[in-house]
Amino acid sequence: MSLPVNIEDLLGKRKVESNRIEFKAGWNPTSIYHTICAFANDFDNIGGGYIIVGVEEVNGIAQRPVKGVPLEQLDKIQRDMQQYNQLFNPYYAPKISVEELDDTQVFVIWVPSGLERPYTVPSDVIAKLKTPKPYIRYGTSSIEAKGTQLSELREMANRVPFDDRGNPQIALADLSPVLIKDYLQKVGSRINEQDITGNLGAILEQMDLIEGPKERRLIKNVAAMMFCEHPEKFFKTTQVDIVIFPEGKVNNPDNIVEVPTIKGSVPAMINEALSYIRTNVIKEKIKKQTDDERSLRFFNYPYQAVEEAVVNALYHRDYAVREPVEITIEPDRISILSFSGPDRSISDECISKAQDLRSRRYRNRRLGEFLKELDLTEGRATGIPTIQHKLKLNGSKPAVIETDESRSFFLIDIPCHPDFLVDMSQVEIVGNEGDIKSVPSLSQVLSQVLSQVMNHDDGKVEQAFKVMLACMEERDIQYLQTVTQIVNRTRLRTNIIHPLLKADVLEMTIPDKPTSSKQKYKLTIKGVDLLKTK
Repeated sequence: MSLPVNIEDLLGKRKVESNRIEFKAGWNPTSIYHTICAFANDFDNIGGGYIIVGVEEVNGIAQRPVKGVPLEQLDKIQRDMQQYNQLFNPYYAPKISVEELDDTQVFVIWVPSGLERPYTVPSDVIAKLKTPKPYIRYGTSSIEAKGTQLSELREMANRVPFDDRGNPQIALADLSPVLIKDYLQKVGSRINEQDITGNLGAILEQMDLIEGPKERRLIKNVAAMMFCEHPEKFFKTTQVDIVIFPEGKVNNPDNIVEVPTIKGSVPAMINEALSYIRTNVIKEKIKKQTDDERSLRFFNYPYQAVEEAVVNALYHRDYAVREPVEITIEPDRISILSFSGPDRSISDECISKAQDLRSRRYRNRRLGEFLKELDLTEGRATGIPTIQHKLKLNGSKPAVIETDESRSFFLIDIPCHPDFLVDMSQVEIVGNEGDIKSVPSLSQVLSQVLSQVMNHDDGKVEQAFKVMLACMEERDIQYLQTVTQIVNRTRLRTNIIHPLLKADVLEMTIPDKPTSSKQKYKLTIKGVDLLKTK
């Protein structure tokens, strides 16, 4: 069997947390089976772990070149494991793989979280008198569960995370070999070298995406979340809705722009939603510091904060609830709403402070592992601290979290940087020397040139004014559609953009290719002067 992750990433602890990895210089069955039992019990819901035999470590760091396992021992270890696996109660069999490293072989034991915990294993698997005991992870060590830990471990028996449960509705034909192959390529797994299309069932077995007895194998929910092009078939309303209120939801709720619904696999939805926000929402300013040659560079919303919030919404949402992830964009904030809310193990005080939300119970544990392999999330309980840290570095106010008493939803408001908060009647632009100046209100601009350019059509004048304000920076047609709420691109070009181009108020960034898909528009010098005119 091949691993679903890259062996070099395991050794470097780049994608998997250190408490989920244990290095062993040699084959020590009793110690190793204590760790297997601890990973299978998964007391902290961290997703099991990996044991790498043939690697010496110093202070938790793998020593290179690796020591390796002699070839003649590999077969014996695997035979021994078949016997030791029978000692588990209930039965448990970890997955194994022989990996090439530094011109030798290491023996990797992958231990996914068990579905029938709690598990016990003898305190000494070699001794004739065997005393079964439950083991759990405590930091980077495997210890016997006692007292309250043992009681809680027993209570966890019926708490299998939703994404790790088998789903009888999901069939092999529902999964996309293309998405699976793309994922395996990105993470550098050797499973990618196999025939995925013709051997899909075996591939899913290797990735621990199938459960149940041989006569009734079930594909796990996380397989559809990650590798199905239409997961909404199984998890209703699995989608992202982006709604824009250009003047604010309270100021003018009727002025609304609805972006086409985003659907697809979870990584696809994350990437498409972030791409839209990065292209159409995030803006940058550069301001010269007083008495300093350096310039201050900041954004209305730091991308990393938005990215973390979007990923968290799709990672932690309840896929059994028929509600979309909603992203609302207003002049002063981006709000991201998901269902259900934070786990009850997180205190109200932690939520109100919006600093560090730590929980041992993850709704979609396996989904988080996959997203981390794709570098879409950092891992355990780091989302909110990352968001707040990036906002602070950007000079923005901290994000605010809201939920209700029943924890039915999770809402995070990411505030706009103060320098981007604009009064629509008095818009700010950056002059040629970098100083911030005021531009005239809409009525003043109307009295000058735009009324003539738009043939005295007040509706078109207002739209043209919005286009001019937007094009203080280079903007594509999709962005201008959002600003003007004109869905038909031909109408937007014919009625608004072309007259502004003809009047030398706007110009194309690619004038020799007017219909280029990469075409953008920006103000001419004349257009900038018009906005500055008092």
